[in-house]
Amino acid sequence: MIRTRCDNVDRVQQGDIIRDVDLVERVDEISGVIEVRKIRFPLIIVLTQDCDLEQDAKFRLPDSLTQDKQLLSVLVAPLYNLAHVLNGMHLTELGLKMEPISKKTPGRYLLNNERARFHYLDFPVDVPIVPSVIDFKHYFSVNEEYLRERKRSAFVCTVSFLYREDVSHRFASFLARIALPDPQIASIGGAP
Repeated sequence: MIRTRCDNVDRVQQGDIIRDVDLVERVDEISGVIEVRKIRFPLIIVLTQDCDLEQDAKFRLPDSLTQDKQLLSVLVAPLYNLAHVLNGMHLTELGLKMEPISKKTPGRYLLNNERARFHYLDFPVDVPIVPSVIDFKHYFSVNEEYLRERKRSAFVCTVSFLYREDVSHRFASFLARIALPDPQIASIGGAP
């Protein structure tokens, strides 16, 4: 079970879980009319390192001589309902069917955080979130000011230091993986 804190610090923090955060999917202008397509995620977790978020907050103060450490955006990832992830239905509202994950060995690996792509989170009973999964392939960036404003009205909790560092380490490891070619394609294409 993950440890959480409910102290709602004014600035955005690594490990914050916030409700109803929008991803701007696309902006189009057609004959002078601007159309914005958004995806609203019910829950997200902040992935950006807290040292960067702390520096960002300091450099936004009125007495700051420069804005050298201000961030343009913050990395976040959606939290998905575990049951929906296991049956591959967590993105059906976007018209996407994902691969189901068997509750046997693959599901057990996911629950033990032994699958590099996913991170499982189980919350204490006083936090109103069902067991959830972060899919590291679905991270995105959000404007810092927008996220700070969302936090004021939609803050749920903050994952405690040790657990947020675990998420951060696993996310960085996932991004740093080395993609190996598909063995069938490599043998056909004559890759070394």
